[in-house]
Amino acid sequence: MSSSSSNVLPEGAGYGVVVGIGLFFSAFMLLLTAIQARYTAFSPKNSEEFSSASRSVKPGLIASGIVSAWTWAATLLQSSAVAYKYGISGPWWYGAGATIQVLLFAMLAAKLKLNAPYAHTWLEIVGVRWGKTAHLIFMFFGLATNIIVSSMLILGGSATVTDLTGMNTLAACFLIPLGVVIYVIVGGMRSTLLCDYTHTTVLFAIILTFVFTVYATSPKIGSPKRMHDLLTAAAGAAPVPGNAHGSYVTMRSKDGLIFGVINIIGNFATVFQDQAYWQRAIASRPGTTVKAYLLGGLAWFAIPFTFATTLGLSAVALRGDPDMRPLSAADVSAGLPAAAAAAALMGQAGAAALLVLLFLAVTSATSAELIAVSSLLTYDVYKKYIRPDAPDSKLLQVGHYMVGLYGLVMALAGLIFFYIGVSMGWLYTFMGVILGSGVVPIALCITWSKANKWGCIVGSVVGFFAGLLAWLVTTGTLYEGVIDVTTTGENYPMLAGNLASIGVGGLIATVTSLIWPDDFDFDITRAINNPSARMSSESDESKETRPEDRFEEEGEERKEEVRESEAPSFVANSTIPTEEQEELDPVKLEAAFRFAAWSSLGLLLVLIILIPLPLFFAQTIYGVKGLSAWVIIGIIWTFASAFSVVLYPLWESRVALRQIGRGIVKDVFAKGSGRYVLPQTPTLA
Repeated sequence: MSSSSSNVLPEGAGYGVVVGIGLFFSAFMLLLTAIQARYTAFSPKNSEEFSSASRSVKPGLIASGIVSAWTWAATLLQSSAVAYKYGISGPWWYGAGATIQVLLFAMLAAKLKLNAPYAHTWLEIVGVRWGKTAHLIFMFFGLATNIIVSSMLILGGSATVTDLTGMNTLAACFLIPLGVVIYVIVGGMRSTLLCDYTHTTVLFAIILTFVFTVYATSPKIGSPKRMHDLLTAAAGAAPVPGNAHGSYVTMRSKDGLIFGVINIIGNFATVFQDQAYWQRAIASRPGTTVKAYLLGGLAWFAIPFTFATTLGLSAVALRGDPDMRPLSAADVSAGLPAAAAAAALMGQAGAAALLVLLFLAVTSATSAELIAVSSLLTYDVYKKYIRPDAPDSKLLQVGHYMVGLYGLVMALAGLIFFYIGVSMGWLYTFMGVILGSGVVPIALCITWSKANKWGCIVGSVVGFFAGLLAWLVTTGTLYEGVIDVTTTGENYPMLAGNLASIGVGGLIATVTSLIWPDDFDFDITRAINNPSARMSSESDESKETRPEDRFEEEGEERKEEVRESEAPSFVANSTIPTEEQEELDPVKLEAAFRFAAWSSLGLLLVLIILIPLPLFFAQTIYGVKGLSAWVIIGIIWTFASAFSVVLYPLWESRVALRQIGRGIVKDVFAKGSGRYVLPQTPTLA
């Protein structure tokens, strides 16, 4: 890391942000959770509410949660690093290459609601469909995904905090998750989404501040024309290898294109296999799941694209400026160009703004990972293999413990990677090598009745080893047998490993399914946790055995749990049962799937083929007008994104906000009269 003399902010600022803002948000989320429990029907003291927000969340808040969960440290830091290395093509390939997965996930989300509407995790579906072997193999892929993503969050966050303030890296690794663990344990999935919303709001405000500083008010740059002049001068002094005429203002970038392919493959793995995205689909209302993912994906694109086009290019433009510190290859790999540019442009204010921005991005994505892993360990380890008959209170307790445990694992994983010299940038390009082989088999499991069980299992395992082999062989061949962190992190070895992993896994799974198709009945997965099926089976059991007869056998300490398990399995939901059944209508969900397929595939074609490839082959070097248009499009897209995930959720929650407001007013004027009372319904009589 950089020496203390280059730290823009005092060390205390690092601790102030990490501990102070972390605990402030914890306190804020605890307050929101208390308000929610008092004035609405949703209480986090219920495991269903804790893990899936009672499957009742509206699309704007889900979209905001997707934006927040997908805005990692890498979203801000790695996107700026590729802009620094490859010019304007870097932000496009980063943004487009990681947007299409969220858009395509809309199809999986629609199929999830159709084929397993009451599942808690995607691994539950794998286990019910393909059995224990498949469940354990894909659990490896799921947990490996979470650990790699979490490590990148901690690595990127701690590297930037240390760079800007000199804060001890070990302390940063452990303190960054601390505040998040507190509010996730207390509030669960809904508090995670509310926190995502508040973080996303601040995130857009800070990004727009940087944009207008760089392109309108900064004395160092201040306009797209000045940016173009500085980038042209930088290319003249140090041309970019593989770019048309060595320019930073061209889409013709060979290494940028290679990064784009790596980015696309690696991010398929981290979306399709990360429980955080399945969890948001599970938490979403059935009728609006597809809308939420399409809205979230398009809104997210603006963040890395605009941010990197601003600070990533500024880091290039300000080379040689007395306020801009020189960046080594290790600094770039650690994602530090954005921090250096922010400090050079705005001094301590810029460094502090970036520090807060990064901390919010890291902690909101961390909360998504914590609740995701907690759900996997609770339902796919504890409930499946340790105590299948665990009552709701026990599942909730285990969920709390798992959040705390994974917070510790996350800190340790980040620390281990830091000490062995693996950076966030290295992990970012590596993730597809070991995770890519599971992408196609998992998608087929959820969506296709003819997916062959053993073909998908073998494909994921063989693809895993094929990816590792291709990665190491390519490294050894290109770098004369030298295999270390530097050589294995280069573009061509990572490209070979990523392509082999997803290609071999997908090919084996698809071909075997076409030759030896299964004929799976999704009614089996639709029965997972189905409340109506559970209620009928419980009533059948109650006819045979009275709970009081079992008290004798169970012992005193189990009486409460037995009573609880006999209680009606009712979860308060913002959608009344008939409305929920309408939204789960198979005809409507099939139509939603078709809409998701056409929309996401069409957008993929535009973002990956129709826009960037003609510009790549044209070898155009943009003039001032071209760069100005590029920047203006980014600004307009950012404002549209901010409206869709900041203002739209407020509008769609206006009824709930009025309800909470009325409750608070009642409590102020007649203490105790504002508490929400569950309406009595005949079904509960």
